[in-house]
Amino acid sequence: MPSDTVFKVAAIPGDGIGVDITEAAKEVLNKLAQCDGTFRFDFTTFDWSSKAYLERGWYMPEDAIATLKKHDAIYFGAVGWPSVPDHISLWNMILPIRKELNQYVNVRPTRILPGTKSPLVGCQKDPKQLDWIIVRENSEGEYAGQGGTTHGHENYAVATELAIFSYVGIERIMRFAFETAKQRPRKKLTMVTKSNAQRHGMVLWDKVFYTVAKEYEGVVEFDKMLVDAMTVRMVNRPDSLDVIVATNLHADILSDLAAALAGSIGIAPSSNLDPSRKYPSMFEPIHGSAPDIAGKGIANPLGAFWSAAEMVRWLGAGKLDAQADTLMQAIENVTVAGVKTRDLGGDRGTQEVTKAVLDQVERLIKK
Repeated sequence: MPSDTVFKVAAIPGDGIGVDITEAAKEVLNKLAQCDGTFRFDFTTFDWSSKAYLERGWYMPEDAIATLKKHDAIYFGAVGWPSVPDHISLWNMILPIRKELNQYVNVRPTRILPGTKSPLVGCQKDPKQLDWIIVRENSEGEYAGQGGTTHGHENYAVATELAIFSYVGIERIMRFAFETAKQRPRKKLTMVTKSNAQRHGMVLWDKVFYTVAKEYEGVVEFDKMLVDAMTVRMVNRPDSLDVIVATNLHADILSDLAAALAGSIGIAPSSNLDPSRKYPSMFEPIHGSAPDIAGKGIANPLGAFWSAAEMVRWLGAGKLDAQADTLMQAIENVTVAGVKTRDLGGDRGTQEVTKAVLDQVERLIKK
């Protein structure tokens, strides 16, 4: 990679603690680039917040997607505020971005960081029991946006919500999940479904899974779980899981449970990927805007930093893995040292944790 490589990143802080953690992530990324010296970031920040929406009547301008396409990646904070219904904020920003930029894969790694604790007794003794990657179908399924409301102003209102499952959409997410499992040491994939009750879309989901699985027999170990039983398995037998693939809704829910089991939703990252790399991918912590702690300087920035590390890894396409690993090592050094926010049992604020990570990045690279 040329030493003068510049990555153009669109930063969308959004709402609440999204603003704080996005600024913290930018600081850490710039420090990483500055200390490494082989690349740098050119951030452009867009105020597509709920506050702005209430003032002007829109989140993103009409040319938003065209503008985002000019960037190499998108860094997203959080969206949502009590004065704006959640379906308005989501469907006016983050969901259109995912759909229009072909970000059909959402990857959510989960593991217990050194120096943090899981609520699971077994994982407290052996943190390596919980080390998962959840692969979420990110473009269709239950979040396809199909349906409608009739007589919405009356007590006779009827609302329909259609989950859309296409062979193409299922096949490509299954193939991505199998390839992800193939690259892991354990080479194991668990597919999550609800085909016992949802007899059309979920049955197709199962059918395509087993069709793709034939190509990986003897290479990847695979099994199937119903989503309700999966919640029990995640709690009782975390060591039996490795890579998990699920629908848009199921993976959304399961990944929040996974984050809680790993210690806190504040540490969990996610990547919204266009595997073709035709369009920019988007990186974000999975936590929300947390209005109850917004502006108090106590938000956990580690999920933002982990997401930043995943962005570096993706942008480098194999050439910046060492730099991404350095950032992750800096995060772990900080948690081991006990510099943690309240959700992890510590007493430090966002800025204190950020400074500690900045110091570790500099120390590790100059070592």
